[in-house]
Amino acid sequence: MAGLEELAVIVDEAQRAARAIPQLTKDHPDLSVSDAYAIQALSVARRIARGEKRIGVKMGLTSRAKMIQVGVEEAAWGRLTDAMLLEEGGVLKKSAFVHPRLEPEIVFLLKKRLSGKVSALEAMAAVEAVAPAMEVIDSRYENFKFALPDVVADNTSSSGLVIGAWRSPEIDVSNLGMVLSVNGRPKEIGSSAAILGHPLRSLVAAARMSAEWGEALEPGHIVMAGGATAAHPASVGETISLEVQNLGGGSINVEA
Repeated sequence: MAGLEELAVIVDEAQRAARAIPQLTKDHPDLSVSDAYAIQALSVARRIARGEKRIGVKMGLTSRAKMIQVGVEEAAWGRLTDAMLLEEGGVLKKSAFVHPRLEPEIVFLLKKRLSGKVSALEAMAAVEAVAPAMEVIDSRYENFKFALPDVVADNTSSSGLVIGAWRSPEIDVSNLGMVLSVNGRPKEIGSSAAILGHPLRSLVAAARMSAEWGEALEPGHIVMAGGATAAHPASVGETISLEVQNLGGGSINVEA
């Protein structure tokens, strides 16, 4: 099998060039999830070396339906950098991605360090604010098809994020209605309860899973809790917006 560093270069260059690549597991069927997380870490390290800054963690495969579909028992996680931030109300350049899709999420902003096994109460006590958000997921693999090691190696498809206004952490986010609209028409409707039954469980999982790789969730970090509905494929000319019960929303305009 090609070295993990070599595979990290392949994934990183695909992201930089917005170019689709074959699944890694096609040529490397023995690639493990542990190998994939190592590839992810090496790939993101290349981005940090180019000047990007870590800003937190994203969680993926957080719905029971997605877990069953991929055949896993727990969520996956990826790393976020400042280069992924898109201005709320601004522009998403489709040419900068391979096949971008947007999904509605809840995002946490931390004021305290979280690491390892923590309780839901400990996790909540570390939250400074919550906000509605949309994540841009963009698998670098051809036809948006992949096995679990592929998606993990590809930073769990994380590519961009749009964050709305920050709100009080005292707002109950356990079961909030969420509507993703395209050009003013509802496209995806769901609830924050679809995120592991409660988005806070995603934060707990993020602290535990990142600690397994020697990382902590630091003050100022954000944690994207995971998609609450199916993701919408972005098309040029669309204004994609999100409205979350009691939290507000945000939007992005898709250009070529």
